[in-house]
Amino acid sequence: MGSLAGKNIRILRQQKGLTQQAFADKLGIKRSLLGAYEEQRAEPRIDVLQKISEWFDIPLENLLWQDLSAPGARFRRLKEQAQQAPRQRIEFVPQKAAAGYLQGYSDEEFIEELNTFTLPMLGAGHYRAFEISGDSMLPVESGSVVVGHQVLNWDEVKNQQTYIVVTRQEGIVYKRILKSNRNPKKLTLASDNPAYPPYSVSLEDILELWQADLIISRPTQKPRISVNQLAEVVQQLQSRIDQLQRTSATSGRK
Repeated sequence: MGSLAGKNIRILRQQKGLTQQAFADKLGIKRSLLGAYEEQRAEPRIDVLQKISEWFDIPLENLLWQDLSAPGARFRRLKEQAQQAPRQRIEFVPQKAAAGYLQGYSDEEFIEELNTFTLPMLGAGHYRAFEISGDSMLPVESGSVVVGHQVLNWDEVKNQQTYIVVTRQEGIVYKRILKSNRNPKKLTLASDNPAYPPYSVSLEDILELWQADLIISRPTQKPRISVNQLAEVVQQLQSRIDQLQRTSATSGRK
């Protein structure tokens, strides 16, 4: 007897009101393959099942062996969980953890130790936040936090968009990506600050890509005005008022 995964996938998709094409796009698979899963002509891959389990907050074993359409309180609870929006999770990588991140980016224990937070302006999903350093992307200042979602497919990289790029050679950088059809195995990383020239990286050197969704910056600190500067401003304003009064009086005598 096979698992109930295909049937349950169809139930969860319909409860979300998604078409097969829309759900297949979210899973990163072809619509025809999703159809084969739902019609139980093929057993879903484990990576697909894990994605669905996480998105709908349903234990993997329930997805495989429990009939989510069956009556009863236990199954109603599973349906309610499936109908809830997936939770939002944002892991924060501060500058001091940047070096360790290059070694631990794929280590579940390392990622679990990172601080997490949520932002109401972002939808549900999995995000990661990186504290950047340097002035290569001005007006985004050093110390700003870039929040983004991970891009797993090179074809999904958008030209002229900004990304957190995690590379073996350069570490963690925040850059604007320029794509070229002439050399599809490389990406050009450009800075918004013209003082920094663009450079190319090979796809093999890139460990992760996170497309920027939100930038969190500290308020710009304006320099304080001194007492002498304030007195000079007041004097200039008073002189201007006196001049306007003299002009008005002269016009009145004419």
